[in-house]
Amino acid sequence: MKGRTTVARAMVVEAARGCLANPLRAGLGALAIAVAVGTMALVVTGLDGFARSAKRASARAFGSDAFVLSRITTSDLTRKELADRLARNRPVTRTDVRFLERYADGQVLYAPVAQRRADVTAAGRKFENASVNGTASTLFAIRDLGIDRGRFIRREEEDRAAQVAVIGMDVVDALFPGVDPMGRIVRVGGRGFEVVGTQERQGSSGGVSLDRYVWIPLQAFERVFGAPDSLQVFAKAPDPERNPAAEDRVRVTMRARRQLAPGKADTFDILTPEAARGFVQRISERIGAAAAPISIMALLAAIVVVTNTTLVSVTQRTREIGVRRALGAARRDITLEVLAESSLIAVSGGAAGLAAAKALLSLASGPLGLELPLRTSTVVWSLGAAALSGVVAGWYPARRAARIDPIVAIRHE
Repeated sequence: MKGRTTVARAMVVEAARGCLANPLRAGLGALAIAVAVGTMALVVTGLDGFARSAKRASARAFGSDAFVLSRITTSDLTRKELADRLARNRPVTRTDVRFLERYADGQVLYAPVAQRRADVTAAGRKFENASVNGTASTLFAIRDLGIDRGRFIRREEEDRAAQVAVIGMDVVDALFPGVDPMGRIVRVGGRGFEVVGTQERQGSSGGVSLDRYVWIPLQAFERVFGAPDSLQVFAKAPDPERNPAAEDRVRVTMRARRQLAPGKADTFDILTPEAARGFVQRISERIGAAAAPISIMALLAAIVVVTNTTLVSVTQRTREIGVRRALGAARRDITLEVLAESSLIAVSGGAAGLAAAKALLSLASGPLGLELPLRTSTVVWSLGAAALSGVVAGWYPARRAARIDPIVAIRHE
């Protein structure tokens, strides 16, 4: 065992000596592997970060266990399907919500939401195109709103249409730079609302910022903007395990409310948590389907480059290999030495590629608002892929080196 270890160490030393003797050639091979491995690490980490961020944003936008009743909730419709759905589905009104609440029987929580784009002002500053939402106090129990300071709307404020507001971080930054917003007044539609709470930074969902939100009581919203054309109703079972039953109850109650006969299509839509998560998964799969071939092609190109550089190394060392064969070196020793050289180049390149990928991910995580840690599992399999690429790239040059005729090689200039 000790003898084998000594031989292996000698082969690695000899391979390193060969690389150092021709740093430009070895560097080109390592660079090709670094680009390939770095690309794979960036793609895998980026997809993972995107998926996790999208799931968090989806949970914040819809609630991790919540479902949504609305006139139309499906976005991937053709123009004709959308027109048909608009013609069939009726708006969801406050009367519908009251009917749902009357027959909830403690099995479903409801929170109607109306949304409108509007400018918000305070102390001479303006935040344009904010997402102003009128809602109920129960939304706090249904969705993770991430209240950072203060509180959410209370039931008694909802009942008396109190002019209170909870605002997102983009609104805070624009209207109250360096100032505590709590207790201050923001104006929406010419009416003043006292800030009673702020949200922590939420990020975005579907490319739309969740930090532009202003939450006010639904009745106060109607006083500013009038009754909305249709409401979205967020719903959730008090016990998450009862959510399927809660969804069935909402569907049956709405069909009863609209007097729909058995077999007749629903005149409303329900978006379930599984559908929201499925949308995120489909996007990740589509990106992954395009990213995988790119990574594979980059790795194959790197293997070709390392193969060529190793062949050049074998050609330049033909006389040296012949002398060693004449002095008793076995073909197996020559093969393993060449494989060690190509593997050393590949692993060095892989390590450099991972280091570059980690630096790029650290730089990109801030501007993109994503958590992009380079996982240990990614490092391990990336280095494994680099080592395997080195073996594949060095196999043909190693076989060719082992078959060199010592007599012909010694005569080689």
